[in-house]
Amino acid sequence: MAAPVGGLEAEEGGGAGRRASAVEVSAPSDPAAPAPRCPHGPTLLFVKVSQGKEEPRKFYACSACRDRKDCNFFQWEDEKLSEARLAAREAYNQRHQPPLSRAQCIERYLSFVQLPLTQRKFCQSCQQLLLPADWREHSEHQLLSDISITQLRKPSQLLYPLENKKTHAQFLFADRSCRFLAGLLATLGFRRVLCVGTPRLHEQIRLTAAGDRSNTKSLLLDIDFRYSQFYLEDSFCHYNMFNHHFFDGKAALEVCRAFLQEEEGEGVIMVTDPPFGGLVEPLAITFKKLIAMWKEGQSQEDSHKELPIFWIFPYFFESRICQFFPSFHMLDYQVDYDNHTLYKHGKTGRKQSPVRIFTNIPPDRITLPIEEGYRFCSLCQRYVSLENQHCVHCNSCTSKDGRKWSHCFLCRKCVKPSWIHCSTCNRCALPDHSCAGPKDGCFICGALDHKRSNCPNIGIAKRPNKAVRKQKQRKSNKIKAEPLKDNP
Repeated sequence: MAAPVGGLEAEEGGGAGRRASAVEVSAPSDPAAPAPRCPHGPTLLFVKVSQGKEEPRKFYACSACRDRKDCNFFQWEDEKLSEARLAAREAYNQRHQPPLSRAQCIERYLSFVQLPLTQRKFCQSCQQLLLPADWREHSEHQLLSDISITQLRKPSQLLYPLENKKTHAQFLFADRSCRFLAGLLATLGFRRVLCVGTPRLHEQIRLTAAGDRSNTKSLLLDIDFRYSQFYLEDSFCHYNMFNHHFFDGKAALEVCRAFLQEEEGEGVIMVTDPPFGGLVEPLAITFKKLIAMWKEGQSQEDSHKELPIFWIFPYFFESRICQFFPSFHMLDYQVDYDNHTLYKHGKTGRKQSPVRIFTNIPPDRITLPIEEGYRFCSLCQRYVSLENQHCVHCNSCTSKDGRKWSHCFLCRKCVKPSWIHCSTCNRCALPDHSCAGPKDGCFICGALDHKRSNCPNIGIAKRPNKAVRKQKQRKSNKIKAEPLKDNP
C-alpha cells in the first residue's frame, strides 16, 4: 500500500487542480508481440495524452516502478534495438534478480529451523536469515540472535518495510485492521485466502489457523523477494501484480492456479492492497487474469459466479475501480496502517484514513464493529460510519470520507462539507478553487459523461498534421523524465 499521489488534495479541489496531461496504459499495435522486459518482468505500453490535442507517441516502461530512479527502463514502441543492446539488457536484467533462487531459499529455511535457538541469527543489515557458514561474512553487521519460531512466523516484523511510495510502498496493516479482516474472512466462511500484496494479513491467517487448528490456508503473492526465505513454495510466490508476472516461472504460476482451483474454486477469496502510486488499469487487468485462472476450475453450472474480492484502496478511486468492476461497492470501514504517520485509527475530519475496502460481496453480509464507530443503516441495509448520515433526497448514506456531507439541491447530490456551489462553474467545489482551471471529464471533447478512452471523437484527435508530429518528437526527451501517475 502506498501514500496517494496527489490524492486527497486533487479530489478535495473538485477537479480544479486536474492535470492538463496524463499518462495512460495503452494497447500495443501488435498484441501478439511480446513486450520488452525489465528486471520486474514484462513492461507496459504507455501513452501520454494532453487534452487530446497532440498525437501521443507510445513507449514501454516498467510496470512496477512509477519513478525512473528505481527502474529506468524506457523504449519507444517503434524503436528497433540492435542484438548487442538486447544482449546487454538481458545481462542487466539477470544481474538485478534476487541473489538466491527460490529452491535455495527453501533449502536454507529448512536448515535454519533445524538449528538450535542460540544459532539462529538474522542480519538486519542484509535482511537475511544466516546459517553458521554465513556468520564470518556478516560479523561486522547488525545481527539479531535467538530467532524464535514465533518470529519466523512474523517476517514483516523482522524485515524493514520498503517505504518507497512509488514502487514497493510497503505500509503494513495495523493490528486492529489485520484482526478485523482475518475475523471477517472467517465469519464469511472462507477457507482459502489469496493475499496479493498483504503480507501481514497472510501472517495473521496462518497464526490463527495454527492456534485454532483450523484448515484455513493462505497464499501470499508479493513483489518483495525477501519473503522467499520465510515460506515454502505452497505459501509464497514472488509476484508483480502490475503485469501478472511470476518471477519463478511456470512452477510458481501452477502453485497459484492449484490454490485457486482447489475444491472446484469453492471457499476462496482474493484480498489485495496495491501501492496507491500505481495505475488502476494494469491492476484491474491482472486481477481479471487471476479471476480467469479461478474460473478454469469451475463447473459449467457455476460459470456465472464471481471470485470474491477485497480490493483495499483509497475512496477517491471508487469511480475508476467500478469502471472495471461494476459489481463492486465500497465499504465504510477505514483501514489503517502501523508505519504510516497519517493513516491511523481514531483521527477525525480530513485526517481520517482514506483507505477503504472495495468488494463484490453483498454489503448486508458484512458487519462492521460498532465499538469502532460504525452503525447499521436499516434503509441502506449496510453498516456505515457514525457521521455518514442517510440523505432522504439521495436515498443513501452518501459520505465517502467519514465526515457528514451536505446535500446540494442545484447539483442534486451530496457534497463534502467544505464545498460550496459555484454559479460560474455550475458545480460544487472548494471556495478558493479556480473557475478557469481544467474541468473533470473527457480530455478530447470536455464532456463530463465519459473519459478520453470512450470518446466518440478519439479517432479524429489521433490524426495530427506533420508539424504536430515534429513538435512531439522535439519534446520526446521531456517525457522520459516525467514520473507516471494515475488519474483518480
